[in-house]
Amino acid sequence: MVVLGWVPVSVGCTVNEVGSGEGDGSSEGSSGMVDGTSSAMSTTGSGATGQSSLDETAGWTDDGPREDLGLDLPPLGPVDCRDEPPPGAQVAPPLPTYEGVCPELMPGLNAIDSSGNLREFLLIVPEDLDPTERLPVIFLWHWLGGDAQGFLEQGDVQNAVDQFRFAAVIPESDSSLLFRWPFTILDPESRVEEEYRFFDDMLACVGEQLNVEPNCVSSAGVSAGALWTSQLASGRGEHLSSFMSLSGGTGGAVVRPWGGTSHAMPAMVLWGGDMDFCIAIDFSNTSQIMEQDLSDEGHFILECIHNCSHSAPPFEVAEGETAFAPLWSFVFSHPYWLTPGDSPYLATGVPPEMPQWCGIGMGSATERVGECGPDQC
Repeated sequence: MVVLGWVPVSVGCTVNEVGSGEGDGSSEGSSGMVDGTSSAMSTTGSGATGQSSLDETAGWTDDGPREDLGLDLPPLGPVDCRDEPPPGAQVAPPLPTYEGVCPELMPGLNAIDSSGNLREFLLIVPEDLDPTERLPVIFLWHWLGGDAQGFLEQGDVQNAVDQFRFAAVIPESDSSLLFRWPFTILDPESRVEEEYRFFDDMLACVGEQLNVEPNCVSSAGVSAGALWTSQLASGRGEHLSSFMSLSGGTGGAVVRPWGGTSHAMPAMVLWGGDMDFCIAIDFSNTSQIMEQDLSDEGHFILECIHNCSHSAPPFEVAEGETAFAPLWSFVFSHPYWLTPGDSPYLATGVPPEMPQWCGIGMGSATERVGECGPDQC
């Protein structure tokens, strides 16, 4: 079956081993929710469902993000998005508000009324969440042929959340759409706005019930989900501190163009070389079209090009480190309050935890050389 998306497969000692071990039962075409979500959250859960309300963590705190929590966290760079903004810096606007009463959110699967439709998403929080922690929020949009549960499992998201300390929101797509997310030129503007509202509603209710860091709200997508996250970065850029497109982009014959945004946010733009093509979309082309628009608007760009076509990026991570650690590191290094076009990478260079096949700015990356698994289109 042809799918617009990819999933991790075992390729040497890289991140691609995640979710593909013997007997893990994960697959690209998985659908629905499985018991793995609630069991992963069991340390925070209670009652018959194995889950608990997040109400006890609601509200704001002036405590530091992590220094006093006694946590063993991955090393970060000179900037941490949970740091206090410097005086006079532009900070994020207030979070969106929900029209009505937010549902009581649980770790795991949640449902919310958005634009008159019942929509679902996974909320993943640290298993040992401290109520005083101020959590960044990262939205993760799945590929065509996948689902939220597949992203949770194959993206090693629970381990990432535990190690880096953030809240992950993994929306479930709308099966009535041909490509699951409204990123094509055939999708009416009203349907695009409805999906923007879905983002607003999730962020509003997560922000109401968790102690979140509004200067550290990011979005990442894979393939079809990356094509949508690129639209979201334009349509809701005023709320995003950064975004990451993994085989996504804008423009071309099928995908909606970049719509512009008033907030110049850092972007990681990653794709699988000149052969990153699936169905009707040339992801090398759409990625580079978007890069040009981002460059013209003054966004900082981290460009990353691997050589594995339409497949999972072959990140190499340290033993014991969560699978897609470079993604989370990028988010934490780029708070909302950076000046337009700025990044700590401009002073330090591409940090060592990032792949060698990443570079600063459009056209800067040197494509990876090495073995790959099969194309996953």
